[in-house]
Amino acid sequence: MRVIVECDGGSRGNPGPAAYGSILRNADTGEVIAQKSEFLGIVSNNVAEYRGLIAGLELVAEQAPGAQVEVRMDSKLVIEQMAGRWKIKHPDMKQLAIQAQRLAPPDVTWTWVPRETNKTADALVNAVLDGGAPEATVTDAGAIGTSALDESGEAAVTPAVGWSSRFLGDPTTLILVRHGVTDNTVRKLFCGAGGTDPALNDEGRAQAQRAADYLKRTAAVDAILSSPLQRTKDTAGIIASTLGLEVSLEDGIVEAAFGDWDGSSFQEISERWPTELNAWLASTSYAPPGGGETFDSVYERVEAFRDRLLTDFAGKTVVATSHVTPIKMLVRLVLEAPMRSIYRMELAPASITTIQWWADGTPSLRTFSFVP
Repeated sequence: MRVIVECDGGSRGNPGPAAYGSILRNADTGEVIAQKSEFLGIVSNNVAEYRGLIAGLELVAEQAPGAQVEVRMDSKLVIEQMAGRWKIKHPDMKQLAIQAQRLAPPDVTWTWVPRETNKTADALVNAVLDGGAPEATVTDAGAIGTSALDESGEAAVTPAVGWSSRFLGDPTTLILVRHGVTDNTVRKLFCGAGGTDPALNDEGRAQAQRAADYLKRTAAVDAILSSPLQRTKDTAGIIASTLGLEVSLEDGIVEAAFGDWDGSSFQEISERWPTELNAWLASTSYAPPGGGETFDSVYERVEAFRDRLLTDFAGKTVVATSHVTPIKMLVRLVLEAPMRSIYRMELAPASITTIQWWADGTPSLRTFSFVP
């Protein structure tokens, strides 16, 4: 026999008045075998979720001993901890997890499902908290659909990303620092890869030091990366000296190459290359003449950098000194915004933009162009 345990717990106030709801179903027919719900008093969401799991496993022991079991919950925390992939730090959670583990069959399948897929268990919770009759909410066979197990017995539900991401342990944090000003920055000249590669001027070094002092006060940094251009290396060097870390170079976050336009102002380019400039502004697949790089190409290498970051620095905090275009591309990537959104972002010199990625891949833009 194959069964599905659908369970949930909720607290209004966290901690606050809480309840759980658990349902035991025949996995092949969807028939409700048994259900259980209970008011818990004043506890947290996580405690209520664990209590719902324990109640569901108790139903298995009572109604379907020896059955193949799949547990479905929308709590990523509980599922990952029970599957042994995440550590359990809170002492209260440890005791509840031990209790659940003792009840769980050795071959149980742990499946995280989106909240909208777990509506029936959630309805039991809310019925208790609303003072209603939870038994009346689940009486029909197959109310939540077919089994989440396929014919081979493997989990067939694809978990969805949701707000529970903030419970997924330590995120990977990327603190992007745009370089401080150079003489070219002050003159508003195009300045990309393959150009004159200026160093920071005195003002730029002072800006970088302010950013470094701010990071020392506010962040526990694990590593520092830098674009290979001089102004970003200068900025990274000041931060590294302040934080006591080494700098590693990263080609993925170098500025775009502007070809023949490098070292010219926008006004000068509009006068000398009016047709090419219009084409560049109209399409992110157009490259400036003389070996320039398209914005589409910048986006691709920035995306590849993101993938390396999440692999090499999972759960860590990384400072990366970079440039206007790569930072905008990363923000666009996080927000899933159209490419032309990059034309509507403005980054101040030595400003800080912070992005986090949770273990399920969910990104969060924490700060944008913040100047300490």
